[in-house]
Amino acid sequence: MNTETHRQLAGLIWQICNLLRGPYKRNEYRKVILPLTVLRRFDCLLAPTKAQALATFNEFKGKPESIIRSKMQAATGYEFYNLSKLEFAPSKKGSNSLLDDPSNLAPNLNSYINGFSPNVRAIMERFAFDQQIAKMAEKNLLFKVVQAFAGFDLSFPEMPPDQAAMHMGYVFEELIRIGAEQSNEEAGEHFTPREVIKLMVNLLLSPEQDLRRSHVVKTIYDPACGTGGMLSVAEKYIRELNSEAKPLLYGQDWNDEAWAVCRSDMLIKGENADNIAQGDTFTKDAHARDEQGQKITFDYMLANPPFGVEWKQQQRHIEHEKDNLGYEGRFGAGTPRINDGALLFLQHMISKMRGPSDGGSRIGIVFNGSPLFTGDAGSGESEIRRWIIENDWLEAVVALSEQHFYNTGISTYIWVLTNRKEAHRKGKVQLIDARNHWVQMEKSLGNKRRRIGDPSDDKPKDPDHIGDITALHGEFHDGASRWVLFDRDGKVVTVTTAAPAGDLPEGQTWKPLIVSKVFDNEDFGYHKITVERPLRLNFHATSERIARLEDETAFRNLAGSARKDEAARLIDIAAGEKRQEAIRQLLAEFARRHPEMIKDRKVFLTALKPIDRELGVRLAAAELKTVINALGERDETAEICRDKEGQPEPDTELRDTENVPLKESIQAYFEREVLPHVQDAWIDHGKTKVGYEIPLNRHFYRYEPPRELSIIEGEIKALEEDIVRLLKEVTA
Repeated sequence: MNTETHRQLAGLIWQICNLLRGPYKRNEYRKVILPLTVLRRFDCLLAPTKAQALATFNEFKGKPESIIRSKMQAATGYEFYNLSKLEFAPSKKGSNSLLDDPSNLAPNLNSYINGFSPNVRAIMERFAFDQQIAKMAEKNLLFKVVQAFAGFDLSFPEMPPDQAAMHMGYVFEELIRIGAEQSNEEAGEHFTPREVIKLMVNLLLSPEQDLRRSHVVKTIYDPACGTGGMLSVAEKYIRELNSEAKPLLYGQDWNDEAWAVCRSDMLIKGENADNIAQGDTFTKDAHARDEQGQKITFDYMLANPPFGVEWKQQQRHIEHEKDNLGYEGRFGAGTPRINDGALLFLQHMISKMRGPSDGGSRIGIVFNGSPLFTGDAGSGESEIRRWIIENDWLEAVVALSEQHFYNTGISTYIWVLTNRKEAHRKGKVQLIDARNHWVQMEKSLGNKRRRIGDPSDDKPKDPDHIGDITALHGEFHDGASRWVLFDRDGKVVTVTTAAPAGDLPEGQTWKPLIVSKVFDNEDFGYHKITVERPLRLNFHATSERIARLEDETAFRNLAGSARKDEAARLIDIAAGEKRQEAIRQLLAEFARRHPEMIKDRKVFLTALKPIDRELGVRLAAAELKTVINALGERDETAEICRDKEGQPEPDTELRDTENVPLKESIQAYFEREVLPHVQDAWIDHGKTKVGYEIPLNRHFYRYEPPRELSIIEGEIKALEEDIVRLLKEVTA
């Protein structure tokens, strides 16, 4: 059994789920399989030093906890230990197997778990495994399940310790994958498809030249690590490239079960599990400072933060940090809208980049489409994009097809960032369109119906999409293209670098599509200008317009009162009604003297003023405004309304905005695109804002001309003939 591949062994372990059928649903199997795999692995590792460990504990019992922990770790050779006399091993002479007392298996198993060191006990608490023990005992499943696990020797004695640890790590990661896929209705919250992770890691690490250096040490961090998939794949990539390399893994997650799985994986592989923290990354950053108080930074960072999840619970903490620390904190560039905190994760990661003089950092993160373009100029999202792009940190964005993730069918995008771009990439951003690089899944897993082709992942017939996308990124060619084969329904059949040859099945079509474009940083920026046009009003004191006065809020409020005293309130109302009547009489008299339409506001006010004084009304500013609103109408043939300085007043209803590319002169754009259509327009420069967006879909849009009418007509006639034939068969 120990010579089986990790996938075969994981498959054998997962077969224990057959014992759980009935009381457990498929999406609950992992709650039993993962904790018991952890316990069995640890039991196998600790078995050879069991007696020595117990003797060591008896010798130092009563000493400070730190001394006991140090002595016990020295006795076992691992970062964990167990003080229970019980063993997980199969029942045999001279052992204290849990299986020796089936009637008390549940309390004995809980006692055995409580005998572990605090780091393992914390994992089991987050697994809430005591609940599963109680459930299995109640359903008479516990003995059979424990017995099945006891049959596996997970120590792999024929392998060197380091190799055995890595092998067990692969087994456990395969169990994580199977469990996540079987619980696919929720898997996307903490499980990223392995081929997506592999692509991210390739994009992040393939340009690195120093990974082959002897005993190179690299730190890798995931602020939303979930079950640790990204950390594990990155570690595997580095170790396969350089067996002497030492990748150090760090992460944090606030989901208890996901954290327990990730921390277990680290312990199983012999990593420092204390580097995997539990808690909210935003409000309690576990990797902010080291023991000396120095800021912690990392070589590589990867993340797949939740899509479209609001950050209202953390709002007070985040905004307090932004307002008080600015760019010295994590969120100085701004905050996105409350219903999507994805860009907060990216800012958090950027804050942990090493300085370029210290080697710099590289970041890979998965987003939905929202962070690319959501938010107008001056908004939080736009300001964050501006900060990133103007600092020349954005290296590339890779667009993936839809239906890659378990809990969402939307399209996703991989952002690659670094503060140490290669010389030829400085000031540039590469966009890669990999939306046609996918293979249909043999069986859907929730919303996941597609995968990125990877022949090395037990799918030898798959095209090497990961290799091709990585090559496109590495080549950095503006205008690089691929040949894409479509069927009659427009569905992708294959993607290839070679020009097509030979005949095609009917309905299939080859199309050359550009899949890589390179832009200057400034190409994503724009000035949002406000274009104003002058207010033009005519005035006519008709009965219809005078009646509009009654709809004006300020006019209606004249006959109101906020006083609580009833007598005083009635006095106010009476006075207000008298005032309203006076204004009505004023307008009636104005209508009698000026029945004509006046197309100049200044002339209208000049005509109104003497009548106002003659009747002793003396309109207040707010009252005059209601009169203007009631009697005035917009009229393109009227004179321009001007302020006290003689400047044109803008018409808010005609106000418009234009986005002018940063590389273009605002005045030249205005004279070319606006003035020919509206000669009286002007720019309010005080309202001009700088914005940034990444309209990837627009840059790769390809116009498809409609088919010839004769072809469509022929298809319709063919359909009509088929319908007639079918009707004849039915009525014959």
